[in-house]
Amino acid sequence: MIQPIRVSSAAGDTGLAELGAPLPLDELVPGDAAGSDWEVEIGFGKGRYLVRRCEEEPGRRFLGIELATEYYRMLVERARRRGLTNWVALRGEALYLLSAVLPPRFAAAVHVYFPDPWPKSRHHKRRLFEPETVDLVLGLLRPGGRLLFATDFLEYGELVTEILESYPGLRIERRDRPWDEGPRTNYEAKYELEGRPILRLTGILDGAPVLHPRGRTGVLVGPSRAEQEDSRD
Repeated sequence: MIQPIRVSSAAGDTGLAELGAPLPLDELVPGDAAGSDWEVEIGFGKGRYLVRRCEEEPGRRFLGIELATEYYRMLVERARRRGLTNWVALRGEALYLLSAVLPPRFAAAVHVYFPDPWPKSRHHKRRLFEPETVDLVLGLLRPGGRLLFATDFLEYGELVTEILESYPGLRIERRDRPWDEGPRTNYEAKYELEGRPILRLTGILDGAPVLHPRGRTGVLVGPSRAEQEDSRD
């Protein structure tokens, strides 16, 4: 059964129907952080990085997206227990939230760490970084906004690198060392201890987001009947 979209903040929990779309983010974080920059983490897992950033930057606002109800609740409980007020959490499917719920070009930074690579070819359309979907992720960024990405699935990481390098107006740099402050997720901490290779990327978006040149046809034409049948699997 598909879980309804939930919206949580320090002020409480509600459903999307009560708030409408695009989501009125500025109304959800009052107080000292109101009017400050937003950062977004897509797939925040257990919330290690998001909670830390909220604590480190009380004058900045943070929005997290997570599909797993257990992790979503864990983040909400931790943030409230620590008295943090500069955050919003969304439980729901990321691509839908990016395309139909969140306002465009509101974020100064978007973080995506260790996303599901969906290795089966029939599931590639569920990836955050495909030519047909990458504009949804980058569409959150204002001009000059930053993208930060990491994966241990190196084959997928190379595909992401190629997609981002061919995206108009996006400057990509491959990071050849860990993050300066250390691991950002539980996965990253575990993988570093194991010595597993990790591909990390940073990027800056110059200008407004557009459709990826290779994804334009698929976005405008829509999925084939075979693809629609695969989506039911």
